[in-house]
Amino acid sequence: MNGELVLVALIIIGLIGRSPIITTAACILLIVKLLTLQRYLPSIERRGMELGLLFLTLAVLVPFASGRVQTKDVVSALTSWVGWVALAGGAVAAYLNSRGLEMLKLDPQLIVGIVIGSIVGILFLRGIPVGPLMAAGLTALFLKIIQLLAGK
Repeated sequence: MNGELVLVALIIIGLIGRSPIITTAACILLIVKLLTLQRYLPSIERRGMELGLLFLTLAVLVPFASGRVQTKDVVSALTSWVGWVALAGGAVAAYLNSRGLEMLKLDPQLIVGIVIGSIVGILFLRGIPVGPLMAAGLTALFLKIIQLLAGK
């Protein structure tokens, strides 16, 4: 029953905060629970991020498939300083994602803070929840900085 109450609270928070992603996700999970389809929750947990990243990647690559981005655009992006900064940003993000995944494997209870922090970011900062791994990567970076500053 506790899980259902949390999901209802997330639905309400999502509605108040005008976050259709949180509202929809919580609704889907509540339906899964109410229809006693809990046996699918581990599969959703295990494969959900992969599917989400797949669809996010598909959306990002559509301009290539549709022809809106052409070879000259790629060459231009890779020969400009802005393109090099974007390349560095992508590389750093991928590195942070790997550190985040590593940290979540070692300390899975951090996901609670990451989820709540993501909800706060969505509701109050108008953020978009595309990356629990990136949130975990940033958490790992912040923890490392704090450890360095604290001398531990």
